[in-house]
Amino acid sequence: MSIEKNIQTVKDFFAAIGSSDREALLALVAEDIEWIIPGEDWPLAGTRRGHAGLADLLETASRSIETSAEPREFVAQGDRVLVVGVATGRIKATNKTFEDDWIFAITVRDGRLTNIREYVDTQALARAAQLDAPGPV
Repeated sequence: MSIEKNIQTVKDFFAAIGSSDREALLALVAEDIEWIIPGEDWPLAGTRRGHAGLADLLETASRSIETSAEPREFVAQGDRVLVVGVATGRIKATNKTFEDDWIFAITVRDGRLTNIREYVDTQALARAAQLDAPGPV
């Protein structure tokens, strides 16, 4: 696929997440999708595989965090699309808000996302998750 089509597929993916359109989301990801969020001791960290893993990640996220992501820049080469964005949200357990700069490194093959590696501002999220920590600075 062309770089432009890969970028559009990724934009459609973010739109499906933003509108909670599970059907559209599943249509955009490969059955063997791999989503990696580096880190430990955080409910969203880890590697999830397949549609079941994706469903688990989204369910875990909906239980623990409210967030709105805004992709701001798309950089593509071949089958790779890097997305630079910002998210704002709230950790449900602490009721604290956060602003999180992030980058997604996404692989698109045959019109579907096959791999996502998500890099987030762990400090912003850790601060919001601490029960005794102050809110955003």
